Amino acid sequence: MAIRKLKPTTPGQRFKIVSAFDTLTASTPEKSLLAPIKKSGGRNNTGKMTIRYRGGGHKRRYRIVDFTRRIKQNVEATVKTIEYDPNRSANIALIEYKDGEKSYIIAPAGLQPGSKVMSGEKALPEVGHHMYLKNIPLGTVLHNIELTPGRGGVMARSAGAGAQIVAKDGKYAVIKLPSGETRMVLQSCMATVGSVSNADHALLRMGKAGGNRWRGRRPRTRGVAMNPVDHPMGGGEGKASGGLPRSRKGLMAKGLKTRSKKKASNKYIIERKKK
Repeated sequence: MAIRKLKPTTPGQRFKIVSAFDTLTASTPEKSLLAPIKKSGGRNNTGKMTIRYRGGGHKRRYRIVDFTRRIKQNVEATVKTIEYDPNRSANIALIEYKDGEKSYIIAPAGLQPGSKVMSGEKALPEVGHHMYLKNIPLGTVLHNIELTPGRGGVMARSAGAGAQIVAKDGKYAVIKLPSGETRMVLQSCMATVGSVSNADHALLRMGKAGGNRWRGRRPRTRGVAMNPVDHPMGGGEGKASGGLPRSRKGLMAKGLKTRSKKKASNKYIIERKKK
């Protein structure tokens, strides 16, 4: 999807870069695949604010996306539309199976309305097809990768993301993720062929503070501007820098590893992600 730079007719538009939405083919979603979203504003069940800097934002409805694609295996589906989803950075595609059932999937780059997609053993390694890792050739770019068979894809789902299958060893496939991490995944897991659409999402610019307010993000207060009771970096005479950058709980903010050394999935990680 291309990007568009606005003319500087107002201060908010001077630096604003928006998506051109040129690859989208529908402006309204499929009503049968919508669900409500209840906003919490960062509050828990007692009304106490547990997450700061959240609240407001434009009202949204959730698009029910099928990340598993295991119910209709070996049944060909036709891509009807490519649509915008306000709940994720990637675009979504509406597909319709031969029996008339519709569902949303993450839209891969290059998928067009009218294309045929399939899931299961009979699927070929083509863009948009959902396959078992054991059937995918080495070097293939993937997205929407499962970690546990049957639970649905959880890795490489954001705009422009694409992992690569680099080796197969026994019952595991070795996959290089977009973060640079290389890990083993069971070959009985499934993944979708191709990279995720809307790769230009990283080039967008809000243009003004209101752009974040529309997304439900409130202004963030710096730790050094707080009092000592509120933050480890608060207090001091005048404009004190606050010492080493850290969180409210005192955890170092620059490069401190927080992953547990006893985590069960550590044995499946061959190479950690690049800094």
